[in-house]
Amino acid sequence: MTGYGKAETTINNVKYIVEIRSLNSKAADITLKTSLIPREKEMEVRQLIAGKLNRGTIDLFITTEKGACSSAASILNKDVLRAYLSQIDGALNDTKWYNAICGEYSAPILASVLRMSDVYETAREDFTGECWEQLFGAIKQAVENLDDFRTTEGATLRRDVTANMESIENYIPMVEEFEKERIAAVRQRIDARIEELKVQVDSNRLEQEIIFYIDKLDINEEKVRLRQHCRYFRETMDSEEFPGKKLGFIAQEMGREINTLGSKANHAEIQKIVVKMKAELEKIKEQSMNIL
Repeated sequence: MTGYGKAETTINNVKYIVEIRSLNSKAADITLKTSLIPREKEMEVRQLIAGKLNRGTIDLFITTEKGACSSAASILNKDVLRAYLSQIDGALNDTKWYNAICGEYSAPILASVLRMSDVYETAREDFTGECWEQLFGAIKQAVENLDDFRTTEGATLRRDVTANMESIENYIPMVEEFEKERIAAVRQRIDARIEELKVQVDSNRLEQEIIFYIDKLDINEEKVRLRQHCRYFRETMDSEEFPGKKLGFIAQEMGREINTLGSKANHAEIQKIVVKMKAELEKIKEQSMNIL
């Protein structure tokens, strides 16, 4: 969902620079960080952005760059200037304030205040008719550029996620290589413990208990479900336009199967493989947050 788009247009010899950026979010959180869009046009702009970008924390900026012959002028905002000077006045006593304004510090303080960006405001263009259509066209282009940026990044993201998924799938046969060895090791530990205790046991009952214990450690169901989740993850990426949320849920289910597999493993090498699976799954979870 992250991305950046930019477009420019010139109206009455004033260049308008439209920039839009998007970060991850569960919903469409749109902020218009500009005063150049007429209030009656804000809903139109929000609908355009939400319809095209779907979701994300989205900020839209519009700045101006005057041409050499531009008639648009910066106007001193007296109310803002008075507010700054009033705050300075409150921080100084009467004598110091008099000396600062009328004495040797007058110029530096006033110069600093006058450099504040919000002390000046640009005469606002009356965006009606063709002027608005031109600016709105630049907004559309910036949104399109952001969407193109997302598409390019999405192709890279898809390759990364697919590679991580393939790694998890490739680890499953590696687990199977140690399964027979794991069962044999369990039997050996039980037999060794019985011999150590030097007790007489019913061989039939012992065999039943061993079978019951080994059955509890069986990981075949976890392997089957994990393979199914991997397959479903791929199908969801291929078939849905905005699969991001569902992919996140599928990744959670994969995590449950991997955790259960690890808790039943009872084998050092299988535990190592489970750790590698978790590392790949963590990458998938992080990347799925950036998928629409």
